[in-house]
Amino acid sequence: MKQLPLVAIFLVMLSQDFFVTAHAQDWRTADRSSVGIAPDPSQEEQALVHVYAARAFRWRKYFAVHCWVATKEKGADHYVTYHVSRFGLRNGASTVKIQADIPDRRWFGAEPELLAELKGERAELAIPQIKQLAENYRYSDHYLVWPGPNSNSFVSHIIRNVGIGVELPPNAIGKDWIDDGDLVGLSETGMGIQVSIFGLLGLTLGLAEGIEVNLLGLNMGVDILRPALKLPLIGRVGMKDAPVF
Repeated sequence: MKQLPLVAIFLVMLSQDFFVTAHAQDWRTADRSSVGIAPDPSQEEQALVHVYAARAFRWRKYFAVHCWVATKEKGADHYVTYHVSRFGLRNGASTVKIQADIPDRRWFGAEPELLAELKGERAELAIPQIKQLAENYRYSDHYLVWPGPNSNSFVSHIIRNVGIGVELPPNAIGKDWIDDGDLVGLSETGMGIQVSIFGLLGLTLGLAEGIEVNLLGLNMGVDILRPALKLPLIGRVGMKDAPVF
């Protein structure tokens, strides 16, 4: 029998809990402490919106990152985090988890990176929109690790519709699932155009995104505005990305 091509093996691993026991970490004992990025809410009066990414858990960390959003309303003494995971489905609940929590926790041992921050009036306007989008997320009862909709599809949906002005990393698998599975839409920053066939095949052209090609959920491309290579599995190599406005 012929051996499966490498790409086929990769797709099997993404679509199932393949090798879940390999490098089996216990989520109950994994480090979930703060890394000190987010300001102490008792010391910060302004409203805040943060977008984070960290390497995914267990074997998925070799292929992808997990993204989430955290908000703090003006004068609030706590943050609210917005995640999607399939854990809720096991109990018949929603994939969307909204809760008061530490915003910059390690994602089961992996340190998060702050992708974008909104402050003040801009954050005040964004927070109700984020809450509404999360509470009415179409795929709250559906989750696919590959090609989506998944946790990164959820965050991409938020940043596309709120206008946060950031793009998710190229190894945020699932980010190319456009809203309700649309084939054509604006890019994540809103400054380009994207064509995507259910997150499997696509092309993005934009001022902030540069040129990015999606082949079976793997993204590669070139950022021209802030020179960098976009590579599958690895992520971004070159100048650090930043919101465009």
